[in-house]
Amino acid sequence: MAKRPVFYPIINPPYVKEIELQFEWFSGFAISQVQKSIHSLHLAAEKAGISPVLEISSKSSLSLGVELSAFNLMLSLNDGKMISVECAFQGSKVFERGGPYTNLYYETSRETKKYPRLHESGNVIGFNLFGEEFPINPPTAFYDWIYLNALSQNTHLADQLFAYRGFSDIKFNPQKSINCQARSAALYVALSTNGQLDKVLSNREYYFSIINNGKKQSLSAREVMLPFNDITWNNNESDNA
Repeated sequence: MAKRPVFYPIINPPYVKEIELQFEWFSGFAISQVQKSIHSLHLAAEKAGISPVLEISSKSSLSLGVELSAFNLMLSLNDGKMISVECAFQGSKVFERGGPYTNLYYETSRETKKYPRLHESGNVIGFNLFGEEFPINPPTAFYDWIYLNALSQNTHLADQLFAYRGFSDIKFNPQKSINCQARSAALYVALSTNGQLDKVLSNREYYFSIINNGKKQSLSAREVMLPFNDITWNNNESDNA
């Protein structure tokens, strides 16, 4: 057995809630084994009242989930160049003893993850994306910001997110990592549904204000799930099909 979170959008700040679910884990590196684990996780989510769920990772059984992986989702720059969300994130890290290593913007996502200086430069103390500085708190704010911008540029993918109540990333382990593409996707759905997305993307100060405001919300307010359009819902396949 294993435990993983599933993220879903909610009405009030912080706009995303996660539920940790226990499910049967299928060992092995073959993609068929990983997808069995994903299916098991989604069955657990369904029993908890969250269905359908989209797996967002390179191991997803749906092409949408694979395309939305941070390794594959692309961000268009002002100069017309394209970089992946993963490269934008890793290349913007500022460390105690170096960074940002902007050469990583134009590497492949997999090469970026292996870049030795990311592991030899001390703790991350901030982020710098093309001269724009971002703080390290709240912890997921910068990663979410990049992912939200990338989704807004890829509406042919982003529009399909509204067919799902929850999002997972089978490789994400909250005991080892902080940022999660599934969480970012849930945040996009919540902000869009609440009419906040455009203001968030155009006003960084406003973005941080609503993210920080989420810490002050009551537990009951956080647990109110977003209503969904049944017509949109029925026109899309479930990841559990």
